Amino acid sequence: MNMNARLSQFQSPVAADVRRLKPQCKQSLLTSAATVMKDARLSVQAFVSSSFFRAAAVLASVWLAGAAEPVTLTGKDLQGWRQTGEWMIAKAVALDPLDAKKLALTPGAGLYVNGAKGRTINLLTEAEFGDVEAHVEFCLPKQSNSGVYFMGRYEVQLYDSFGVAKDKYPGIECGGLYPRWTQARGEFEGHSPRVNASRPPGAWQSFDVVFRAPRFDAAGKKTANAKFVKVVHNGQVIHENVELTGPTRAACFEDEKPAGPIMLQGDHGPVAYRNLRFKPVDLN
Repeated sequence: MNMNARLSQFQSPVAADVRRLKPQCKQSLLTSAATVMKDARLSVQAFVSSSFFRAAAVLASVWLAGAAEPVTLTGKDLQGWRQTGEWMIAKAVALDPLDAKKLALTPGAGLYVNGAKGRTINLLTEAEFGDVEAHVEFCLPKQSNSGVYFMGRYEVQLYDSFGVAKDKYPGIECGGLYPRWTQARGEFEGHSPRVNASRPPGAWQSFDVVFRAPRFDAAGKKTANAKFVKVVHNGQVIHENVELTGPTRAACFEDEKPAGPIMLQGDHGPVAYRNLRFKPVDLN
C-alpha cells in the first residue's frame, strides 16, 4: 500500500487537509513524509500524530485558502452549495400582503430563499475561503433574522432594524458583528454598527465585506485573530478593523482554521439572497 493510500485511512481533520491538496503538491508532501518516516523509523500512525504532520497540515490549510477561486452564486440553481435542505430558488420576493412577517415568492430563478416556510438548515458554500472580499444582497420581511457567517464561524447579522434607535444588545442589529457566547459569560464581544443603514422590510439591501482570516504558525497556534477589515451596509461604512477572538454564537464550527465556507443562516426566519460574490484576496 502506498503512502497516499495509507493516508486515506485516517479521518482526522489534518489528514483531510492534506488529502485535498492538488496532486503535485500532495505528492511532494507525501514524498517528504516518507523520507521522514524512514529516517525516524515511524509507523504511519506515529507519523500522523507527529509534529511534522501537524505542521504540514497547517501549511496545507494555508495553501488551500490561497488556492480558492472567485465564486459567483447567481441563484439560477442550487449548485455550489453543500446540503441544501428546503432552500429553493425563485425569481422575485416581496412582502406577503396578508402577513408582513413572510415573503411572497414569484416562481423562477435568480435568488435563494430558505424554503416556503422560511425556516430550514443553514446553507454552506462548497468552496472555502480565507481572506476574502464579499458582496451579498438580501431581503428580509418584518421582524426576521438571518446572518452571513464568514468561514462558517464569524457572523455579520441580518435583522429587521429599520427605524430602531437602540436594540437589545450590541451585535443584534442589522450589520452587527454578532456576540460570542459561553455558559459562564453569556453573550460578549458583540459589535454594533456605527450607523443604522437598514432599509424597510421587503427592500433589497447589501453588504460589502473585506474579511481577514485568523493566522496560525507552523505548529497550529493562532498568531492573529480573525478581522473584519471593512463592512459596508447599503453604501455606508459600519465597521473597520474589528477583531474577533473566536467564533460567534451559533457558528457551524467552534474551532478556528485558516479557511472555511461561507454560511447563510436559514433557521431563524424568512430571508432571500441574491448576487453573491466571494473573491479570495491576500491581506498579508
